Amino acid sequence: MLMDTLTNALIPSAQAQTASTPAPASASLGLAHFWEQGDALTHGVAYLLLIMSLVSWYFIISKAWSAWQLRKSRAALAQFWAAPDLPQGLKALQAQDSEGVFSAMAERAMYAAKQTPGQTLAGQLGAQDEIVTRALRQQMTQTSAGLERGLTVLASVGSTSPFVGLFGTVWGIYHALLNIAGAGQVLMDRIAGPVGEALIMTAAGLAVAIPAVLAYNTFTRINRVTLAELDGFAHDLLALVTTGRKPGA
Repeated sequence: MLMDTLTNALIPSAQAQTASTPAPASASLGLAHFWEQGDALTHGVAYLLLIMSLVSWYFIISKAWSAWQLRKSRAALAQFWAAPDLPQGLKALQAQDSEGVFSAMAERAMYAAKQTPGQTLAGQLGAQDEIVTRALRQQMTQTSAGLERGLTVLASVGSTSPFVGLFGTVWGIYHALLNIAGAGQVLMDRIAGPVGEALIMTAAGLAVAIPAVLAYNTFTRINRVTLAELDGFAHDLLALVTTGRKPGA
């Protein structure tokens, strides 16, 4: 009887103590709590980082696909030079060059070679060389502009998104300090929660910036190699349309 009485007396007190024990502070922390506590400016910074991330990943995926297609174009150059004449080589190149980087150059050279004025042989040869050179230079400029499309966006996102995230962090810490000052006492859960949630903005800014910077460096190198190959291809085309000789012939 004594044991039953003590047990019945202790169980309600233990239940009351458990009910009065506050839940851990970490249970109320998280992204959802951070979003609820944030104001319009904090939400605006988060949306801005999301838009910057989506835009950068769009260019990353599209330019990665273009870089993959350029590998096929380089493989088709051997078929172009193995063709018996320029029109057939152009057809073989167009079948593989979906990006039109090398095929557009060959097409421009073939078209420019037909636009040769002059009466004498020397005059025709000099005019042909000048017309083809100018056409190839123009095509080189257009191709270079197409290859660099999107790189400015990646560079801008990679350089500014960490500072956008840092701005959100500073603003969040400012509001956290205001809440602490208004409470009149400094408690660890009042500091760790708001400050930790504010630091999420810094992590978000870095998560947006790192892929953009890595992609910018990668695509810049790919473009540099492609333009070097295209420059050599342009010189070989100039020799082909002006002298009729293939490289190495």
